[in-house]
Amino acid sequence: MEAKNYLGIYLSKETATVVCLGPQGRDHNVLGCFSVSVQEQAEQNRQVLATLIAQGCAERELQFSEVAVALDCAMFMQNDVHSEFNDPRQIAQTVRFDAEEALAADISDIAIAFKITSSDQTGSELTVFTAQRKILSDVLLSLQSNNIDPVTVEPDVGCLSRFISQNVSLPEDSRPLFCALSRRSGYFVVPVSSGSKETSLVRTFLVGPTQARTELLAREVSVTTALVENEEPINCLKVFDSTSSVNYQQLSEKLGFEVSGIDFAEAVATEPQRLADCADPVDFAIAYGAALAHLEKPQSINFRSDFMPYQGKKLRLEKALKFASVSVTVLLLALGVYFQMPLLKTNEYRGRLRKKFEKDYKAVMLGKPLPTKFSTAKRNLGSILRHIKDVQSGRSGATGEESMLSKLTLVLEAFNKCAAPTNLKINKVSVTTKNIRIEGDTSSRSNTHKLFAAVREKLEIVQFNYDLKARRDNFSMTVVPKK
Repeated sequence: MEAKNYLGIYLSKETATVVCLGPQGRDHNVLGCFSVSVQEQAEQNRQVLATLIAQGCAERELQFSEVAVALDCAMFMQNDVHSEFNDPRQIAQTVRFDAEEALAADISDIAIAFKITSSDQTGSELTVFTAQRKILSDVLLSLQSNNIDPVTVEPDVGCLSRFISQNVSLPEDSRPLFCALSRRSGYFVVPVSSGSKETSLVRTFLVGPTQARTELLAREVSVTTALVENEEPINCLKVFDSTSSVNYQQLSEKLGFEVSGIDFAEAVATEPQRLADCADPVDFAIAYGAALAHLEKPQSINFRSDFMPYQGKKLRLEKALKFASVSVTVLLLALGVYFQMPLLKTNEYRGRLRKKFEKDYKAVMLGKPLPTKFSTAKRNLGSILRHIKDVQSGRSGATGEESMLSKLTLVLEAFNKCAAPTNLKINKVSVTTKNIRIEGDTSSRSNTHKLFAAVREKLEIVQFNYDLKARRDNFSMTVVPKK
């Protein structure tokens, strides 16, 4: 598992400086730092430089969870642009149009990052940084091929500004201008207030190897202070010079305010020997500031917000969550089917049983439909069964039924005795507790008389009628038991 450390990489065309920081609250300890160069390599390109960076991290066993890159000032342009909006989201949506209008150039192949320097009712003043997309693509693809995927890609001056704001503190009444001179570049940083993370102005300029740095600074400081729009004037200059060739006293006399030096190694409480593998202390400070990008991701000047947005950890997390959610869904469905199978089989058997039982129920209950609940049907059948048993056993309340059954038995005996010879057909039988009424027909009048005679053997005919129709002798009779 990767440690929760942060890797900052300062990239120029031929060199790179790497700093790995470990978290310690708001402070950070330097776990390792080094510089690599392709100047002595057979092939001098960004792919080789990225490979050297990966090899350097592996050799020093540097483990990290996030990577941030600072681009050298030779790889981007810095411009001042006005926006009509104050909301950062609206500015982000329109900054490309504002930059194209201000630069009077096609920016379709350019990536943009910006910083809001001031805002008022008329809009916002922006410091806009532009870099060729091809340069960014080469940088990102070469790093990603070595399993290094930076979260942010920022201008070097922004990273240096973050380093100074995080590590250098001054008295509250001071209004400093910070300057850092490497062997090839110069940087100006003007904080809003001492110790603040935000900056009102950042500048870069090139430094030649043979230039007199004291005279160069005198000229550049005058230009920079003229650009600062603030009621409080600059009252001191803090300089770090990699070559230690700046004459602070002479520069102070020319500028008219205090000029003194600062020590970057002392600012981060790091032993000077730790910087032995770094080509330049200013490069170290920039890489250190890049590693601090995680402290202000929403406000960082990030080229990746406009070009090849970072999706490394987020994409892996989304894929893992998607796979996990699909797996859990399939598992739940499988478990649901597994536990539902017995119930489905029970319901299937129950349906077949209900269909079969419905016919018998209707026959017993004289055509009444089968209730929805089996418990209700069971209760109804139980009631009928108890009633039948009461009648058969002659219990109280069953006298009428017993008499009715006996009457029907006598009638059926008479019918069975003469049904065949008389060609008897019974159409209707009405039974009451007092008598039985029978309607039907025979093949002739004589056969009807035979039927009447058979009935009279056991029962008394109290009323009868017959009529010859369609060659059949239709009759009706009412019988009662003999007294």
